[in-house]
Amino acid sequence: MSEKPEQVATKVQFVTIDDNHAGQRIDNFLVTFLKGVPKSRVYRILRKGEVRVNKKRIKPVYRLEDGDIVRVPPVRMDDEKELPNVKLEKVATLEQNIIYEDNYLIVMNKPSGIAVHGGSGLKFGLIEGLRALRPDAKALELVHRLDRDTSGCILIAKRRSTLRALHEQLREKTVEKNYHALVQGQWSKEDKAVNAPLLKNTVQSGERIVRVNPEGKESYTKFKILQRFEDCTLVQASPVTGRTHQIRVHTLHAGHPIAGDDKYGDKEFDKKMKKNGLNRLFLHSASIRFFHPNEEKTMFFEAPYDDKLKATVAALRRT
Repeated sequence: MSEKPEQVATKVQFVTIDDNHAGQRIDNFLVTFLKGVPKSRVYRILRKGEVRVNKKRIKPVYRLEDGDIVRVPPVRMDDEKELPNVKLEKVATLEQNIIYEDNYLIVMNKPSGIAVHGGSGLKFGLIEGLRALRPDAKALELVHRLDRDTSGCILIAKRRSTLRALHEQLREKTVEKNYHALVQGQWSKEDKAVNAPLLKNTVQSGERIVRVNPEGKESYTKFKILQRFEDCTLVQASPVTGRTHQIRVHTLHAGHPIAGDDKYGDKEFDKKMKKNGLNRLFLHSASIRFFHPNEEKTMFFEAPYDDKLKATVAALRRT
């Protein structure tokens, strides 16, 4: 049997850790980040001190913190996980979901049901699909993340300099993201914000569960009522901080879980919403505003609802 072909990552990479990886051990992070690289090789570069966090050597048990800068050395990667075929329907349809593209970034209307990256049994995610569609864009990276079942605006950088600049804007909280969520019950016009600290736990299965906890990280979401229905409300949620599952847990904390949320939702409410045609999480990243670091201007984009969300809203308006 011939040896598997290998590709060479010839450049040092610097990765800024966000809330999605805060708390994760560096060895586990690298195993995921360096897909296709044997674990033995991951531990070898850790032992040799080739991996640095904030310019310092670290042990494999080091837990990453939000804002850490990880130096990942050049490494030979087994190319056993090939990019998906661009002819696959799920990959081909991604092209239709691109809202904006230039030489520096892509703004995408991510479909519900596709993870932002592969892993955990998934053959590929959004970023692998885009890399297959844009083979010449060698530095494609997610600027931020959306949950698998959340749809809407997401940014992908084509250059490391663009990625770093946008990450800086996220840290400075100057990126404005507005989500639409259909929640149970009548949202009070007095509830204009939820300020509740969130603590992330990973259970034995690897699933992440987030709870409001005084020991958690400060988390703040602004809310605005968009439309009222008989037993639910369409709200706009604008997260000021960017915690895992923030909007989903903050709406639950306010007593109004999101429709179709199989982790934090209400089963009886979800059954009612299914009768209105909803079979997915009704959480949609409706718009995003940011400063384009290369074009040097503020840009604003909106992502339209998919057919399922449109049909659900139309059905609710008829009742």
